[in-house]
Formats: sequence, C-alpha cells, structure tokens
Amino acid sequence: MNALRSPRGCLRGLLAAVVVSLGLANGSAWAGRSCEQRPPTAQTIVRAMTLAEHTAARLDQTGANVVVLARAGQDLGEYGLRHSHLGFAYRESPGKPWRVGHKLNQCGSVRAALYRQGLGEFFLDDLWQYDAAVVILAPDAQAHLLATLVDNAHVAQLDTPAYNMVAYPWSQRYQQSNQWAIETLAMSEDADAGTRERAQAWLRLKGYEPTTLHVSAFKRLGARMFAANVAFDDHPNEKRFTDRIETVTVDSVFRWLDRSGLGGKVQVIR
Repeated sequence: MNALRSPRGCLRGLLAAVVVSLGLANGSAWAGRSCEQRPPTAQTIVRAMTLAEHTAARLDQTGANVVVLARAGQDLGEYGLRHSHLGFAYRESPGKPWRVGHKLNQCGSVRAALYRQGLGEFFLDDLWQYDAAVVILAPDAQAHLLATLVDNAHVAQLDTPAYNMVAYPWSQRYQQSNQWAIETLAMSEDADAGTRERAQAWLRLKGYEPTTLHVSAFKRLGARMFAANVAFDDHPNEKRFTDRIETVTVDSVFRWLDRSGLGGKVQVIR
C-alpha cells in the first residue's frame, strides 16, 4: 500500500460541502462499514457532523498540530472499554483543515487499508456512542509524526494489509488498526524502527502493555467461524488456550502515552 485512500460511498456527494477528503485513490467501499449501500439517516448525519464540529473547535483551541483521536464504533462495555478505534488527527499548520490518518478494515474482510479522511467522515461510521477521545502528543512527538503522516510512502511503510481485529501485538502475521497506529508512532520516534519487528521491540522497550481480553473458547470458536476479520492463530498457545487474548486497544494506548510522557491526559469531546 503506497498511498492513503479516500473512501467512496453513497454519502460522497452529500458530504462534499462539509467534509474535507484528501485521499489519493478510491477505495472499493465505504470504509469501515458494511459494503451494502445504505443511506444514513438524517439524525446520523447531524450527530456525526455536530461531533466533528465540536472536535475541530476543541482541537483548534489546543494549539497542537497532531493528536491521537479515538471514536466509539463498537460496544466494548463487556471488556471494560469505551473507545474502539483510533487514528491520528493532524493539520499541516494552524488554520489548515484537520485530517485523520488511520487504518480501516474493508467490509468485514481479511484485508484493511490506510485512509485519510476529514473529521466528518471519521465520525460518520455507525458509531456506538457519539463522543470522541483526544490525547495531545508531546511537541517533539508531534513534529516527528507530522513528517511521517504527510509522506504517503513513509506513513504506509509498516502497513500490513492482512487484518485481524484481535491481532497479537508482538506478531507480524496480521495487523489491526490501533496496532498500525502505535507501530507507526514508534517508527516516527526511532529511525531504526523501520520494520514492524523493530517497531514492536521499541514499544516493548518503552513500556507499552497491551490489553488482555478474557475470551472464552466458545466465543473464540464462534468468532472464528462467523467473522472473517477475527483470528487467534497468531497468539501464543499458552495464552489463547487459557482465554487470555492480548491486543492493542485505545485504552492501552492512552495509558501508555500518559505513562511514557509521549502524550497528555485524555480529553473527551461530545
């Protein structure tokens, strides 16, 4: 994958006046949604655009140029988690529009791709809760990451299209969305972290700890049989056979950013 994409879907014309979409190639489906072409409701559009407006206003107030931005796309309350998906919101300079670089699964398949979207598109994705979580990165981390995000080749350097929603954080077989984000952050911080293996080693060195989900064998079997984008074969046997599934979650990334000094406290926007 050599360039970030811009999703194509039934909302493209409707959103043209209010959404900045800057991808370099068209995707095959509306990113992160079912491939079925279903027009959104008026309420969905209003809620998403209101959240995008509030988020843009808050981000403008921070004076930052790069933040970690999360949304609540799925109900993960069973696991004690609120936000399910994160990306990097950035602007090239104050006064420029905010864009979001992130990785999205394609129609529940085994593939994923990188996308660059406006805030409106980022939130117009069947959200479970209409709020956003933001962590402002440290100034040096912002500068390093911004240089990566605006370079299409560099930002895609660690992208692995093979997708697994619960990918093991220390394997390179699959890659889920939040995993791509922190590995890319690692690469931007360390010039020697130019491979996924090296980026993961840097994350271990800097104290990143994934979330451990307690997923029963029954649930694992059902997920593997009925969801193409869920796999457990990259997890160590001694962990998955004792119902311990480690993966990269928004919560674990936020805790690590605060603990490591790479980012500040979480801010919630509604």
